[in-house]
Amino acid sequence: MQHLVVAPIVVPMIAGAAMILAGDRRRRLTAAIGLLSTLTLVVLATILIGIADGPAVHVYRLGNWPSLFGIVLVLDRLSAVMLALAALLGFAAFLFSMGRWERAGVHFHPLFQFQLMGLNGAFLTGDLFNLFVFFEVMLAASYGMALHGSGVARVRAGMHYIVVNLVASLLFLVGVSVVYGVAGTLNMAELAHRMRGVTPHDRGLLETGLAVLGIAFLVKAAMWPLGFWLPPTYAAATTPAAAILSILSKVGIYAVLRVWLLLFGAAAGPSAGFGEAWLLIGGLLTIAFGSIAVLATQNLPRLAGASVMISSGTLLAAIGAGQAAVTGGALLYLVSSVLSIGAFFLLIELVERGREVGADVLAVSREAFGAGEEEEEIDEQEVVGVAIPGTVAILGFAFMACAVLLAGLPPLSGFLAKFAILSTLLASGGTGVPATSWVLMAALILSGFATVVAMLRTGIDVFWASPATRAPRIGLIEILPVAMLLLLCVALTVGAGPAMAYLQSAAERLHIPADYLQGVVSTPAGGPGR
Repeated sequence: MQHLVVAPIVVPMIAGAAMILAGDRRRRLTAAIGLLSTLTLVVLATILIGIADGPAVHVYRLGNWPSLFGIVLVLDRLSAVMLALAALLGFAAFLFSMGRWERAGVHFHPLFQFQLMGLNGAFLTGDLFNLFVFFEVMLAASYGMALHGSGVARVRAGMHYIVVNLVASLLFLVGVSVVYGVAGTLNMAELAHRMRGVTPHDRGLLETGLAVLGIAFLVKAAMWPLGFWLPPTYAAATTPAAAILSILSKVGIYAVLRVWLLLFGAAAGPSAGFGEAWLLIGGLLTIAFGSIAVLATQNLPRLAGASVMISSGTLLAAIGAGQAAVTGGALLYLVSSVLSIGAFFLLIELVERGREVGADVLAVSREAFGAGEEEEEIDEQEVVGVAIPGTVAILGFAFMACAVLLAGLPPLSGFLAKFAILSTLLASGGTGVPATSWVLMAALILSGFATVVAMLRTGIDVFWASPATRAPRIGLIEILPVAMLLLLCVALTVGAGPAMAYLQSAAERLHIPADYLQGVVSTPAGGPGR
């Protein structure tokens, strides 16, 4: 059982290598390997969530080296939840891709596996250098995923995405170098122990290095104005690629949660709370930008990309509030938003299948200028109403569920998560509610209202004003992943109590990381990996 911690990295790595050896022409073999790998990751993530549900932090030291020198993987509640999200979203996106989406370009399956490998490694690593390594594995695979299928729009958006993330990687490397030069270690737990003892002469330089590192994280988290690349890139990507890419912004959020709360928590001495206000302000600005973007667009993929920015802004602002209870609600929101946005990206292609090119523009023209005098009058004897094919009805219900989840309307998990955040912010405890809490509450309500307006307008256009010219042909393997992700959101709603308790415990251990620090820096004993 001790080696299960490293398994989420090893499984997709072996699967990706086997797919490369098998060759891209053996599609059935590579698809079978990919299906086995993603299913294995789901099972592993389920087991690891149970293992992490305890006071102990599970540390895996490769080669049994001390944490100061060796590669350390750390499993706690937060990393277990992120592994589960990556596995579930990866399984859904992979199932969808088996509807011949992998034929849009070469090497889709190996790129998908290396994407999962990078994600899982970033969630498990315990030091900044290996966080950089897994970020690069994840990004290298995402470059291929973003460009998969070719096309002018995809190449243009993909090149912008590559350039921005290469700059962010350079900043990451510069920040890591400065931190190592000052502190002499890149292990996050060791670094947290040394934060209090840093001399005033070196503290400014260390904080500068960590600020540069934070900018790299925030680029990946798509904070405004650093996230301008996200909507066009995700809109241009193929459907399964966009679905798995949608979790990449949450890797930046995870890095902020992990590094910022470890290094700038209450025990950081003079550096405690460093950058807290910037996270709050940046999160609020990102919510505002995302809300404007959802109202400004009539393109479904761009609407989904703007929704990703709203979710990132909400999480950053909640983290910037600096309260463990708010962070617990933010983690519930993170789980709900990853599942619902992933379902929305997969649903978009099914909804638009069969529609005429430019149908949304034509609908706006009809709305503004009328249908024209040449339109024939409706026969009074004509049957009132239009028969709705079963496929369209299923898509309509799925679209409505996505709208409710993304807007945070009751009774689903998006509402419960926002309520958990706001109820804590507005609990004054006799000291009065801070102005920032009112501002965040207004931002969450207004962003939800903007999402409702945008989704209603788009839904009316798609299903009513300019519906598909023919009933779309949809395979079971395509609608099943959408249904799975939405049902998981329903299950999260029904089981909100136990889920919130688990996530609240994870948040408390992030804000008071004594168990994490003790588990990582303790002297290894026993066999490898202990």
